[in-house]
Parts: sequence; structure tokens; C-alpha cells
Amino acid sequence: MNLLYKPIGTVAGVLGGIAAHAVFRQLWRRAAGQDEAPAATSPDYGWREVLFAAAFQGAVFGLVKASVDRAGVLAYHRMTGKWPT
Repeated sequence: MNLLYKPIGTVAGVLGGIAAHAVFRQLWRRAAGQDEAPAATSPDYGWREVLFAAAFQGAVFGLVKASVDRAGVLAYHRMTGKWPT
């Protein structure tokens, strides 16, 4: 991997995590009508609700983070003409 790409990849990763959290919160509010997803330690929810929330959060995080990471790679490629390896 090119040394120049490391800081770009790190920033893209952090921004991806922040963006994924914001997207998940908005989608959860619309889908469940609640401000926050159920925590695994919450006694108010059963296995089904907790596992669904975790799976949904994982899917959203994976999709958003991969999209932001890909955008970082493409930006690096446009700036340098090289693909990070």
C-alpha cells in the first residue's frame, strides 16, 4: 500500500464510521419509531429485537463504510493516477 494512501484511508475510515452511525440512527428512527436501537443489556427487549437491531446496524455500517472507503480509493486514484495496493 502506498504510504500516501494511509492517511487518506484512515480519514476515510473515521468519516465512514461517523456517517454510518448517522445513517443508522436515521433509518432506525424511521423503521422502529424509537430514538435508539435496543442494547444487548436492556431488560426491556427480547432476543429477537436485539438481534434484529444488531444485524440491521451491521448491514448499514458495512454498506456505508465500504462506500466511503471506495470513495477514498477513487479520490486517491484521481489525485495520483495509481491504485493503492
